Amino acid sequence: MEFTALLCFLVSFISIILLNLLIKSFSFFFPSKVNRQLPLPPGTMGWPYIGETFQMYSQDPNVFFATKIKRYGSMFKSHILGYPCVMISNSEAAKFVLTKAQLFKPTFPDSKERMLGKQAIFFHQGAYHANLRRLVLRTFTTEAIKNLVSDIESIAQNCLNSWEGKLITTFLEMKTYTINVALLSIFGKDENLNAEVLKRCYYTLERGYNSMPINLPGTLFHKAMKARKELADIVARVISKRRKTKQEHNDLLGSFMSEKAGLTDEQITDNIIGVIFAARDTTATVLTWIVKFLGENPSVLEAATEEHESILRCKEESGEEMGLNWSDTKNMPVTSRIIQETLRRASILSFTFREAIEDVEFEGYLIPKGWKVLPLFRNIHHSPDNFKEPEKFDPSRFEVAPKPNTFMPFGNGTHACPGNEIAKLEMLVLLHHLITKYRLAIWFITKHNLVVTLFRVVYSWCKKWDSVWPLCSSTKWIAHDILSQKINIIQIKSGGTLRSNFFHMEIILLNIVQFRLQK
Repeated sequence: MEFTALLCFLVSFISIILLNLLIKSFSFFFPSKVNRQLPLPPGTMGWPYIGETFQMYSQDPNVFFATKIKRYGSMFKSHILGYPCVMISNSEAAKFVLTKAQLFKPTFPDSKERMLGKQAIFFHQGAYHANLRRLVLRTFTTEAIKNLVSDIESIAQNCLNSWEGKLITTFLEMKTYTINVALLSIFGKDENLNAEVLKRCYYTLERGYNSMPINLPGTLFHKAMKARKELADIVARVISKRRKTKQEHNDLLGSFMSEKAGLTDEQITDNIIGVIFAARDTTATVLTWIVKFLGENPSVLEAATEEHESILRCKEESGEEMGLNWSDTKNMPVTSRIIQETLRRASILSFTFREAIEDVEFEGYLIPKGWKVLPLFRNIHHSPDNFKEPEKFDPSRFEVAPKPNTFMPFGNGTHACPGNEIAKLEMLVLLHHLITKYRLAIWFITKHNLVVTLFRVVYSWCKKWDSVWPLCSSTKWIAHDILSQKINIIQIKSGGTLRSNFFHMEIILLNIVQFRLQK
């Protein structure tokens, strides 16, 4: 009897929830009475509540968007992830949405806010957001980050040296590099920071970020929330120790802790966790794509190599220290264009979410209050109207500035990424050492009717270069199942003699099942 009553209660409760969701979903299909004379953008909404989410994720979302654009134009409606949406792939429309903070606000699922912290900069606008943005920008001014070049270079060299003799995943190693740079910019060289424990907690948090928000023991979300609490405790201890010593620090935490900042400890902690999250993955992803594109485009790699070796030659001829300085990083136009083209071609940030604060009229259409608006950066970056031969990797296209608002890798408006300059700096520094110490060549090997692309790299501790060393019979080629990249560094043996100054390194970019090939 009790079980039957409980079952009836649960069925009734779930039915009420589903009915409310259904009513809410149907209400989104009709504009308010005030603006009923304005049409909604063209498009389809799919099933109530479910919308077109399954259609989008049953294929490449970028293909889904491209198909819609071809059919309905640069502005269309849809219903994904439980929300009615307006997608825009027009650069001027994207600028309108991103810069009109009084009409559109950033929006994230509640689970993301809980995980990163509700006081984090991403989730706010207005005076509080402006204050946080000012504090972040103050930390990452040109004058501030130019003093970090040697420290970032040391991190880059340690990262590359750690690859020796190991089979590694490029993306994971790039993430290790970028989190170390992030911790440097946030905490400086604070001896009170338990960096390894902090990174362990962050990795757990990251694994649960896109999980189902079910906070039950054993779930990824539950583990992530526990890690988030531990992460907050670590930051709180650093804050407490700094307050006791009353020593000033020229890093992001020091900026947040200044009296003029006016932030509570909770606000500081939420924003530190948020900045770690923002600083890591995007830059690591760009670096991974750069490795891929350099391997596929030998002429681009050759131009970049000449640029960086020219910097080394100038230093050697003038007797200057071989370490990089700020002026060196400003003398890398070819590499800067490679970064720009990678940001365009890969479009790491495919789209972002905004929410209409009120009914908005744009180009004769109604964007109803509460609807999500998605500027489609990837589609803007891949439009032939904005970039000739958009699928081609061609850094030279950035020798001329792109048309306004057609290139937005870091967003636009008040919510544009405030850390883009330090992100560019850390990429330039790592690429300098990667390019001047490694050589890439491409092989095409057929295995079970599959064409595999291997990027062979020769690593040298020598200042002068010889030709690329040929593979010898004792060299092992190892291919792995990846969507990310694998790197294997092994010493080259020739005629039984070990060349101790040279290492062979394979960067393998595959999309196939795992196999091992011996030669």
